[in-house]
Amino acid sequence: MEKYLNYTGLSLNRTGDQRRDEAWLSKNLHHKDTVIIPIWRDLNLVRFHKKKDSLPKGVFPAGEHAQSLITKADALIILGLDQEIAYFAADISTLDKPIAEAWAGTDAFEDLRHVGALMAREHGALLACARGMVHWHQRHLFCGVCGESTESRNGGHMLICNNKNDAHMHFPRTDPAVIMLVAHNNPEGRGPACLLGRQKRWVNGMYSTLAGFVEPGETLEEAVAREVFEEAGIHIADIDYQASQPWPFPASLMLGFRARAFTTSIKVDRHELEDAQWFTVEDLQVFGEKEEKSSRKKLPGKDSISRRLIDDWLKDMAGN
Repeated sequence: MEKYLNYTGLSLNRTGDQRRDEAWLSKNLHHKDTVIIPIWRDLNLVRFHKKKDSLPKGVFPAGEHAQSLITKADALIILGLDQEIAYFAADISTLDKPIAEAWAGTDAFEDLRHVGALMAREHGALLACARGMVHWHQRHLFCGVCGESTESRNGGHMLICNNKNDAHMHFPRTDPAVIMLVAHNNPEGRGPACLLGRQKRWVNGMYSTLAGFVEPGETLEEAVAREVFEEAGIHIADIDYQASQPWPFPASLMLGFRARAFTTSIKVDRHELEDAQWFTVEDLQVFGEKEEKSSRKKLPGKDSISRRLIDDWLKDMAGN
């Protein structure tokens, strides 16, 4: 699989030891060159240029503009260092919409999933990391063990509850999820095909690779086989790892696989999928893009590992 995937390649020094030093954190937080990355209600700050062919870019405020956010933030999380410049994520979700929009000026708060595929890789990775960390803070305001409120430690990479008798520590969580391209040489007598499904809540006509969360007590390969059988009734073999992708929408790590089907009769689990079908190379060549408004079938977004799994399979089929 091609190595490039959106939201990967974050090059910051994550400062695992330094972020425990409160004095070091404070010094960097208030430095004039420090970058503050705002997250407002799960949206990232993005800049669109007026030129027709210009791509959207992440906005990374520094200086006075950035420092103005510190007192407005409900959470501040250090993401790391680029050389000597510190990057912090700031949750400003409690700001009213007019205030957030006024602060953004000509820039805009956007859903990263709508623009991430169009961004430079390093911009998408940094914005995704900030979004993921802020989301974790928002979902852990109280201890899941005793119900006490939590406080931030280690630059936002640990939360500890205010239980005076038995304080509980909490750390950022990432949920492992498997996602798989299942193929067969001739499932319906039309030649090589891959298995794609769709959920009812997706945009009209979009099909994607099957996926699901890893359950306690199972390996990644076991999760792949279980999910494919549960969702589509297909038995598989030759499960091969391809690549992984952070997917902070809200908090997953997608682990990509390719597998070979040795049964072909599909039985859709209607609780999980609206439909699942075998698609040949010729079928996929007339699919549209996720963003299209047309009624034809569509491929998943270009920023997703599911799209990369499909594209790589198509390349392999073209080479045969």
